[in-house]
Amino acid sequence: MLGRLAEERATGVLTRERGVLYLVEGQVVHAESPATPGLDVLLTSRGALGSEGWWEAVSQAGAERRVGRFLVDSGRLAAGALELCHLGALYDAAFFALGTGSGPARFRYGVAHWIGPVRPVTVDAVERETLRRRALLHRIWPDPGTDTAELVRTGRAVDAVLPPRQRTVLDQVDGVRTASDISLVLGRPGFHTLVDVRRLAAAGIVAARTRTAGPRTPDADGPPAVPSPASAATARGAHAARAARAVQASADPDVVLLRRLRDALEAL
Repeated sequence: MLGRLAEERATGVLTRERGVLYLVEGQVVHAESPATPGLDVLLTSRGALGSEGWWEAVSQAGAERRVGRFLVDSGRLAAGALELCHLGALYDAAFFALGTGSGPARFRYGVAHWIGPVRPVTVDAVERETLRRRALLHRIWPDPGTDTAELVRTGRAVDAVLPPRQRTVLDQVDGVRTASDISLVLGRPGFHTLVDVRRLAAAGIVAARTRTAGPRTPDADGPPAVPSPASAATARGAHAARAARAVQASADPDVVLLRRLRDALEAL
């Protein structure tokens, strides 16, 4: 469907179960997904923009669909900073919206997003980046179970040299939160959280919470059973050596994305 919409230079919104993509003349101009923080969270949580500045832009320019332009013209954000943050949010949300098993797609013609034009991206570029991210996750840890499940610690000892980003994610693992929940708490792109979660899973430190099957007995009113640390670690033992190498060898997605964006902006 995306290919057809690009060929006909369609304008509107493509809706799937895990997100939406906004197109203008066949190019992707914005994307959103409940699985990852939006552009507003990414800008305000990292100090690039105050929350009052964001809501002022929405109230002043949202009806005219030029919020992005207002932020730049008012001096609250540099044009380059807005483009970098917007492209990062776009690729991040598109990754989830275009994920496998995301249900049927629907397209509504003529719908535009209130953020307004920032930096359009071709459909081919969005698809390539989505596939590249899937491949990266698979190289780190091939089991996608930790992507959407509630996360638990396995009880395995944590290496003292665990990178700060992974330790920050690990601190949020409480048996209830999913990777998306952790992204929202930290104000961090959802894909980057998935990378850290899979690295922690590859190291045998976290696992997806599993629920026991079968009928419940009258006195079984407690919380669902969590696999023991020993069994969870054993299940991942066969992958430990390869996973450890992958954790070290996998490129940091923050740096990779910034370099790709820098190269693209320099070319333009």
